[in-house]
Amino acid sequence: MSLSGLNSLYREVILDHSEHPHHKKNLKQATSKVTLKNPTCGDVINLELNLVDGKIADIGFTGEGCTISQSSASMMTDVVLGKTTEDGLEMAQIFSEMVMGQKRSAADLKKLGDAAILSSVMQFPARIKCATLCWWALRKSLGENVDD
Repeated sequence: MSLSGLNSLYREVILDHSEHPHHKKNLKQATSKVTLKNPTCGDVINLELNLVDGKIADIGFTGEGCTISQSSASMMTDVVLGKTTEDGLEMAQIFSEMVMGQKRSAADLKKLGDAAILSSVMQFPARIKCATLCWWALRKSLGENVDD
């Protein structure tokens, strides 16, 4: 996806998260570890969570991928840290529906933080999986049955 199709402010946020990703690390203690790959473009996300009392106490990701996959992972880790399992699954659902073009309320989009700016990815169908890869890893990490 060429970032030239996006608003310049959105491009800056996406590039900042890609170049300076938040929570890109291995966890010393993880209760869940998931690796997902996007074979069409080579993106790999290794997601680690430390769940304590039903909340995401710590989160980290490693792996390689395009600007969209790496920035989406950074944005996702920011917004779900400290949230309950249920909140994390709800955010993953909202994000997936958003990038597939389904209308969501302003309140739902606000829950996504910076990740809401990736709504424009739906204009680039080949990049939807790049944006959703980390969110699918989150779903799997939180116990939801998802196809790899």
